[in-house]
Amino acid sequence: MATRNTLHVGVITAGSGSYPGVAGIVVAQGTEGMLCILPTHTPLLKNLAIGEMRVKLGAAEEPFFVAGGFLEVSNDTVTVLADTAEQAEEIDEARAEEARRRAHERLEQAQSNVERADLQAALERAVARIRVAELGRRRRGGRRPSIPQSEM
Repeated sequence: MATRNTLHVGVITAGSGSYPGVAGIVVAQGTEGMLCILPTHTPLLKNLAIGEMRVKLGAAEEPFFVAGGFLEVSNDTVTVLADTAEQAEEIDEARAEEARRRAHERLEQAQSNVERADLQAALERAVARIRVAELGRRRRGGRRPSIPQSEM
């Protein structure tokens, strides 16, 4: 349950359902730069970029990989409507590394600007997934407490 010093957080995707949680701070990569959302934040609607999103409550931190979508802040509720979102422990690192390798190889052989842009986006996505998975692995190694789930 969110209090005056916390935020309700919902991460919603078309394919993998939703993540309800409580946070003291949410940090995400917007298309125009980093976003840092604290309780009592003014209402906001922003486009999300490919990258890491962190949901923090005290010493607990839950890293996510987010690719595209929107972040909305209203009444101490942060709602992320993402094209793709994965918690760090859900990411298959071997698959992400293979996608990175494949995109890098194909990028060197790209024939058009459109193909190059598509492959650059695939490479960026794979690198971000690997980074978030590594962050999650380091956090689990340090046995940080997990963020409590909430009913949204």
